Amino acid sequence: MTGSPHHPGGPAPHDPDDLYAVPPPWDIGRPQPAFLALAEAGALRGRVLDVGCGTGEHALMAAGLGLDATGVDLASRALRTAEAKAHKRGHKVRFLRHDAHQLAGLAEQFDTVFDCGLFHVFDDADRAAYVDGLRSVLSPGGRFFMLCCSDREQSSWGRVHKVTREEIEAAFAQGWRIDSVEPAAIDITTDPGGLRSWLTAATRT
Repeated sequence: MTGSPHHPGGPAPHDPDDLYAVPPPWDIGRPQPAFLALAEAGALRGRVLDVGCGTGEHALMAAGLGLDATGVDLASRALRTAEAKAHKRGHKVRFLRHDAHQLAGLAEQFDTVFDCGLFHVFDDADRAAYVDGLRSVLSPGGRFFMLCCSDREQSSWGRVHKVTREEIEAAFAQGWRIDSVEPAAIDITTDPGGLRSWLTAATRT
């Protein structure tokens, strides 16, 4: 959840590793239920990229299904934890320290891309660049699945923008087909009700 530095509930640290000095609220030690349901429904396929992967639960989930999985993040501490999890669970996953602003620099293509909690930290300009980068790494016909904080959320979460359905539709208006935008939640350790969110599914055209 840290492909770019952000800090829900406080100012952004200069070093992404600061986010993982202690376990952050979104590091729940398992996949988000909304993404797990997608996996169980067979929605994941081919090469999978988890952008802002944090400690790697969604990349590990994909690897557990026998898929070729990669996770990228800027927080080295989180990536080390992800690699330790992969070793312990016997999963082969590639974890890379890479900036989500520069996805085209991966020079690779994937069939499925995840974003849990990254889109909602970007302002309008960064959001457009990020979506362009997503499109550069997603194969034509590939699927993008995103969990982001919704404007229905009442609490304050620092740099997290409370995203509207209209903002999602605008961001993915060119070069994408939005398949669904549905109310969901991001599970967090500090609130049993989670963070009210949107689950978006989009296809690269």
